[in-house]
Amino acid sequence: MDTHFGDISVSISRTGYTGDLGYEIWMNPDDAIAVWDLLLEKGKPYGITPTGLHALDMARIEAGLILLDVDYISSRHAIVESRKSSPFELGLGWAVKMKKKDFIGKKALEAEKLKGVEWEFVGIEIEWDPFEKLHRDVGLAPGLPCTAWRTSTPLYRGDKQVGYATSGTWSPILKRYIALAHVKAEYAKENTQLDFELKVEHFRKLTPAQIVPTPFFDPERKRSCPQ
Repeated sequence: MDTHFGDISVSISRTGYTGDLGYEIWMNPDDAIAVWDLLLEKGKPYGITPTGLHALDMARIEAGLILLDVDYISSRHAIVESRKSSPFELGLGWAVKMKKKDFIGKKALEAEKLKGVEWEFVGIEIEWDPFEKLHRDVGLAPGLPCTAWRTSTPLYRGDKQVGYATSGTWSPILKRYIALAHVKAEYAKENTQLDFELKVEHFRKLTPAQIVPTPFFDPERKRSCPQ
C-alpha cells in the first residue's frame, strides 16, 4: 500500500528476507533517517529492537532461504558450466509453470524433469556430540560460528565427496548447528548420514551430519495472513 508517515510518503510491502512475517518500507532516501526515528519512537512500547545483516543472515538460513552468489551462482555469472543450477536443483520447481505454452529453457527443463535432477538443495544438521568431541580431544571448547558463514564446505559419504554446504550458522533459537547444501541426488534423501568437513586446531576433520527438512524454523506466525 501507498501511505504517509506524517508528511512523508512511503510504500509498504509485506515482503522480506527473514522467512518470518515482516514488512518493508520504501521511501525517498532523504526521508530514511526521519522514518527510522519515527519507527523507533512509535515501536518503543512494543519492544522494537533494531537488528542488522548478521541477524538477517541467521534468520534466512533458519528459514531455508537461498542467497544469490552464495548458495547458487546465476547463469550470468557462472564461468564454467558446472556452476550453473536449474530451478529444480534449487528446490524452486514450484516457480516454473511447465504448462505454459513456451518459454526460454522449457525444453531443457522438460528433459531434466523426465530424467531426474543431478543435484538437490537440502538442509543439513551437524550432529552435536561428535562435533564437540573433536574439539574436546584437543582441549578446546566447541568452535561454533558467532555469525552465519558463507564458504563452500565439502560433504562426504564414506571416502567420496557427494556435495558441499554453502552457508550455515549456529541457530540461537533452535540450539542446533545447521547449514544449506548441494548434494548429489542419490545421497539427498531425508535422514541420510553424511560427513561435514571442518578444521580443528589447523587439522582437517570430518564430523557426522544428517539431511533434515527445511525450513529449519517454521513458526505458525509465518503463515498468518493480515485481515
